[in-house]
Amino acid sequence: MATRAPHAVLDMASRRHKALKIHRLLGLDARSGALRLLEIGCGGGGISHWFATGAEGRIEVDAVDVVDLRVTRDGYRFTLVDDVTLPFPDACFDVVLSNHVIEHVGDDRAQALHLSELRRVLSEDGVGYLAVPNRWMLVEPHYSLAFLSWWPEGWRSWWLRVWKRGTLYDCRPLSRPDLEARLVVGGFEFQQLHGEALRMTYEIERPDAWAWRLVLRHVPAWLHHLLRGAYPTLIYRIRRARPPGRAT
Repeated sequence: MATRAPHAVLDMASRRHKALKIHRLLGLDARSGALRLLEIGCGGGGISHWFATGAEGRIEVDAVDVVDLRVTRDGYRFTLVDDVTLPFPDACFDVVLSNHVIEHVGDDRAQALHLSELRRVLSEDGVGYLAVPNRWMLVEPHYSLAFLSWWPEGWRSWWLRVWKRGTLYDCRPLSRPDLEARLVVGGFEFQQLHGEALRMTYEIERPDAWAWRLVLRHVPAWLHHLLRGAYPTLIYRIRRARPPGRAT
């Protein structure tokens, strides 16, 4: 297999904003007691650091990645891994984060194993955060190239070469129907957080933006739902699916 680039975000200020948004989207303030959290693909370590140091010691954090690019290393444990297999026992984490990771792990089999491992280590009443670029986004974020992920998979590296942006397209974004089908097969219950995530992004990072104050904050929930397949990033709150007939 060709070597995949890490595509890690190393800007720590943006990682703090992202961590706060994830914390709110998962409703972690409402969960009592100590929590154990795993971040898969921690990149520069900013999100893991925020959770480990910004919750009054209530969250114990582990992080894994296939390459060590950490900018900040304090407060959490780090484990270098070789692939998507996680070196932890079953059901040992209350919170699991997979933030823009699944598109980097490889083919269909690797993506399915990533979801399987995520579910395996998540506790029975745990909650997870899953984000992935939408295949149908207009501009692909890793290479800043329009329509890159729209092409059939075998043509995408060719499109990169045409525009002199690289030689190998090493990401595999998913469409909303494809991702949700994989979540069902993987044994998850899920809720897409597109509207909530957009709102929190502006509330945390750009509360005074005119587009937010005049337009976006007034968008009704039904319109967010109607456009759920068009959002450039697909964001989900996930849980282990309950057996039929069992109360949630």
